[in-house]
This record gives sequence, structure tokens and C-alpha cells, in this order.
Amino acid sequence: MIQLVNQTINGALIGLLYSLVAMGFVIIYRASKVFNFAQGEFVVLGAFLIWTFVFGFGLPIVIALPAALIAAAAAGWLIERIFFSRLVGEPVFSMVMVTIALLILIRGVILIVWGPEVRPFPIIFSLRPIVIGGVLLQPSLLFGGFLTIGVAIGLSWFFNHSRIGLALTAVSEDHQIAQSLGISVRKAMVFAWVLGSVLSTLGAMIYLSGKSLNFLASDIGFTAFPVALLAGLESIAGLIPAGILVGIVQILTQYYLDPILGSDAASILPSLAILTILFVRPTGLFGWITIERV
Repeated sequence: MIQLVNQTINGALIGLLYSLVAMGFVIIYRASKVFNFAQGEFVVLGAFLIWTFVFGFGLPIVIALPAALIAAAAAGWLIERIFFSRLVGEPVFSMVMVTIALLILIRGVILIVWGPEVRPFPIIFSLRPIVIGGVLLQPSLLFGGFLTIGVAIGLSWFFNHSRIGLALTAVSEDHQIAQSLGISVRKAMVFAWVLGSVLSTLGAMIYLSGKSLNFLASDIGFTAFPVALLAGLESIAGLIPAGILVGIVQILTQYYLDPILGSDAASILPSLAILTILFVRPTGLFGWITIERV
């Protein structure tokens, strides 16, 4: 019984990490109506920025982490200015294709600047597990779980109650209508890409603390992808239950079914379950249902 509780709690914490990465998907989508397929590469870019400030420049963690977050924000701003500022009002398909090209570009830049070698990532959180009643908890995942919930609550309030957040929501509906209402679509998109880059760097801190780093760490973006779809691409608060559900299903499958089946069912079963749910509710569990008059 204690193993079931242990696996369930740790699965929920891993799911909250997925939710944090998936927030980048949702925030960028809400501001530009574009699904950023390069989100995993943003996580790796943020991780290499942290590595550079810690090992390359020899800065202490308390200075390196804020510096990396600022550098990630600057990278998000630069990417939006170069690739997306001229696409305001253009078809969504064009912007989606740009994010796919961006995925390839960022990966190429990472390989050129840092190379394909596996590098040790800084130990940001203690590696000693926290034991509570026989349940082993990783400090990084525990901190990440609280961080994810706090960020989700703050961003949900921001988008639903603040003037700027409501303006960003209007931008996600239609660029042309938002501009006619005097809302700056360009500023909204800059904000979204900067915030998405910062959240990706926070996800890298939690995901890679004390582990190894190379460009393949971007796979977490594809793991978080089902969480964003399950929650609904407009729902930030919905990412919490969606992430917990995906994480628990994945860990329990890995622990109980994989030894029986002799395969990696944990990597596909959550996606199959999500596809089933999306077949019934294409907007996700908490996404907006749009009613159009035809």
C-alpha cells in the first residue's frame, strides 16, 4: 500500500512539472493563437544559460539563476522581435510553421554553441530525498509542485481580472478585432514570449537539477504537450489537474504495467487516454467552447 501512495504522490509531482512546462504553451497560445512547437527547446536553452552562468562564468547559484532568467527573457524578446513581430494578422498556419522552423534553429544553435556533449547540470536542490511517513519525495519536485501551483493561481488571476490580462485574452480571440479596440497586439506577443521563456527556464531548474544536460532534454516539451491539450489551450488553472492526472497515470503504468508487459507502455498510455478524452471533448477538459453562427 505504501508503494502505491509513494508512486501516486511522486507521479502527481512529476505531473506538476509537466504543467509548468505546459504553461509556456498556453500563455503563448493565449496571446498569439499559435502553438509553440519549440517549447522543449526553450527549456534546453534556459538550462544551458544556467549552466553557462554557473560553470562558464563561475557565478554562485544565487546570482546565476536570476541572471539566467533575465537572459532567457531577453532571448524570448529577441525571438519574438525577429520572427513573429511581422506576422501579426497573418494566417495562424504561417506562425505555426515558424515555430517548427524555430525548433530546428534553436537546436542547431545549441549544438553549435555548446556542442552535443553531455554536461553535469548544477545541483540547485538537495539530492537527499525528503521522507514523510515512508513516502520519498525529491526536493526539486516538491519545490516545483508548490511553484507550479502558485504560478498557475497568479497567472489565472492576471488573465481573468487584470486589465492587461483581459487585453491579452482579447488578442487571443482575433488580432484584427484587438487592434480595432486599441490593444497592442505586438506588446501582447512580446509579453507572452518573454514569460514563456522564463517559465521554461524555471522548468529546466526543477527538471535537471543534479542531472545530466544535453540537447535531448527538450523531449520534456513533447511530454508536456498532452497536458496542454488535456487542460485546454486557453486554461491555465486547468493545467494543474491535467498535469497531475497525466503524471499519475504515467508513473503507475511504469511501475505496475511495464514489468508485466515488458515494454515502455508508460510513454504511450497517457497519450492514448488523452486522445480518448479529446475525441469526446476536443477543446480539452477546461478549454473554451466556441459557438459560431454559420
